[in-house]
Order: sequence, then C-alpha cells, then structure tokens
Amino acid sequence: MNTRMEHDTMGPIAVPAEHHWGAQTQRSIEHFRIGGQRQPKEIITAFAYLKEACARANAESGKLTAEQAETIAQICTEIRAGQWDAEFPLVVWQTGSGTQTNMNVNEVIAHLATERGVPLHPNDQVNASQSSNDTYPSALHIAAVMAVAEQVLPAAERLAAAFRALEESYPDLIRIGRTHLQDATPLRFSQEVSGWREGVEAPCRMLRLALTELSALAIGGTAVGTGLNAPKGYDEMVCRHLRRLTGVEFRPDENKFHALTSKDALVFAHGALKALAANLMKIANDIRFEASGPRCGMGELRIPENEPGSSIMPGKVNPTQCEAVTMVAVQVMANDTAIGLAASQGNFQLNVFLPVSAYNFLLSTRLLADVCDSFRVYCVEGIVPNREKMEENLRNSLMLVTCLTPKIGYEAAARCAKKALEEGTTLKEAVLSLGLLSAEEFDRIVRPENMV
Repeated sequence: MNTRMEHDTMGPIAVPAEHHWGAQTQRSIEHFRIGGQRQPKEIITAFAYLKEACARANAESGKLTAEQAETIAQICTEIRAGQWDAEFPLVVWQTGSGTQTNMNVNEVIAHLATERGVPLHPNDQVNASQSSNDTYPSALHIAAVMAVAEQVLPAAERLAAAFRALEESYPDLIRIGRTHLQDATPLRFSQEVSGWREGVEAPCRMLRLALTELSALAIGGTAVGTGLNAPKGYDEMVCRHLRRLTGVEFRPDENKFHALTSKDALVFAHGALKALAANLMKIANDIRFEASGPRCGMGELRIPENEPGSSIMPGKVNPTQCEAVTMVAVQVMANDTAIGLAASQGNFQLNVFLPVSAYNFLLSTRLLADVCDSFRVYCVEGIVPNREKMEENLRNSLMLVTCLTPKIGYEAAARCAKKALEEGTTLKEAVLSLGLLSAEEFDRIVRPENMV
C-alpha cells in the first residue's frame, strides 16, 4: 500500500496515499478496530451541512476569506452528494465526544481544498470557532431532525393513509370484539382499523412536537459552553445559514451548558419513535392473530401471501411482514434503552456517549421508515376481511348478552351466558329456556348493529 506521511500534535504517521484524511483519522482507524459499525451516513451528511454553515459564518466574521468559505462549501456539497463516502471510515466505538469524526471531516475538507489550490488547516480554518464538543451534538440534532422529518414521518403517514383506505372500504362490517383475549361486545371493523390508524398518527404528532426541541443546536458553545474562541453572535449566524441550506428552522440552544451535557431532546424524540414502535407491535400482532389459520386459527382476515413459509411443510404461508414489524419494534425499544442510559451519563461540562446515541437513534429511524413502507405495501394494502368468518363468530358470541342487561339485569344475563356455554346452545336458546324473554323480545333487543 502506498502511503504518505501526515502529522499532528502526536507526531508523524503514515496515511494511505489514495485517501484524503489526515493523521487524527488514521490514529482512530488504528486504535479503534471495534465492531465495524461505521459512523452513520446521516451524521456525515449533517456535518457537511454544519461545516458549510460554520464556514460562511466565519467568513462573515472575518475569520475566513470568501474564497476559503466557498471552497469549504463546495466540498461540503460534494460530501452531501455522496462523492467522498470512502473518506469517512471511522467506527461508532471511538471517543465518546465524537472528536475523531469531527476531525475526520475537517481533515478531508482541508486536504481536498489544498489540492484545489486553497490551502486550509483542519483545525485553524475548517474547525475555526468550533469544538468537537459543540459540533458533534449539533450534527447529531441535525441528523435526527432530518431523519425524522424526511424518512420516518412520510413513511408513517403513508401507512396511516393505507389504514384509512381500509377503514373507509368496510363502513358497515360488524365483528366481535375481544378484551383480555376473550370475547367482548361487537364493533365495526372500520372502528378497529381506525384504532390502528390512530396508532400510527398519534406518534407522528408526538414526533412533530419533538422536532421543536431537537432543532435547538449546541453550536457556539465551543469547549465547555462559554463560547471561547467563537465570535459574538456566531451561533445565530451558523443557524441562519443552516436554515437556508436545509429549510429547517434550526436555532441556537439558549443554554450551551445544557446543550453540551444533556441529551434530553434526543431521549424525548426517541420516546416518540418508541411509541410508534410499540403501537406497530400491537397492530402487527392484531393482524397476524386475526389472519391466523387458514383453517385452525381465527381466520377473520386474509393477508397477502408473499413467499413460502416453511422448508418442511408444503403450502405453508406465514405472516412474515407482521413478524418483521415486531422484530423492528423490539430493536427500537432496545435502542431506546441505550439512548436513555447514554443520556444519563453527562459528566460536568460534557456528555461523552454521543456516537452510540447517534448510532441507535438513526438505526431506529431507518428501521421504522423502512418497515412502515414494507408493511404497507406487502401487507396492509392487501388486507381483506373474511366476512363469513366474522359473521359466524359474531352470531356465536355469548357477549351479545350485554345488551340484555338493561332489560333482565346483570346477574340474569350472566346466567344466560353461562348456561349457553355449558350446554353448547345459542344465547337465544338459553334465554328462552330460562323464560326471561320471548323470542320476539330477544330478536328486537339483540341487534349487533345497534351495539356499535
């Protein structure tokens, strides 16, 4: 392998000649051969937005020339387009402040700029007015906001729309309800589906609330929150450029001492992601149980048959999309634990669990966005209720007796239900045999369409 010599304050080190990173990136590569999980692409993209905004703010304040700022901006545009992805090899499991990733970005920008005839130092120019302690937290918030707004919310809204279409397709279909896994009173199928729809829409509202808190950035706090070496008003200048670049209303965190040490906004936002995951778990379980069978299960729903379900049982088809949803939900809930624990570990003026927080948060956003679309396309849009099975279960349910309570009382109604169950008769036969109502009275009162 051809190498060139780079140096930093630790001394010289050999770097692969074909790459554009510098000494600090190389030291991280050699010292942290852990896990192999690279920094999320979203973090590198967020840094490319942030570094461009910082460069333009530095040009405004006189710390960089217009040419230097323009060169940095051009390189950042290329990074966001994916042109230099191979230049960002660092893993998640590095310094907890993310310093090495910040320097990786600084070094790549500086080397590319120098090759283009605009010599830049990774610390003195590219990192001017900044610290890893305020850039990585800011990049984390930028990445989180954009992942939620551009990936999770659109996918979840498409899934909610699919449930709404299913809801509107069967306005009058009545089915038996179930509570405690036991028969309950009836409801419309559309009412059940409306609960699934709201189970997606409600966390979306929570996520939109969370975006407000995530939009506050630590930039301008530099090392410990005091803003040392940053010009006055630098945080607002950077956020103004970020707003122009991203279309997102980023703003400076008013208390930088809080911004550098606390990850409460990330915990809050991921809590909404966990809420979506929890609701998706419930919805997927409902669907796969109601579609169980085809002959020995509930059989009240038919779902798309996408692939063979067994390597030994011919003809078996499984609810695989539902299973994928539930596995994603478990992973998101596990990620939430990691993020909560990481957020609790701020010590004095800094939290040093940032890369693991970024990794888990962005993993959750990718998984949820992908699974919402997969579940919608390959399951929800193909759901068809089994009318015959629903009507059969409705007729056989003993909990229709509930509508008799105002007429014959709770205890008499309970006797009717128990008698029918023990003797294997219909509810009507039990009521008539106990002499509590006439057949005409029973038929007039026990009307499922009046119970929903």
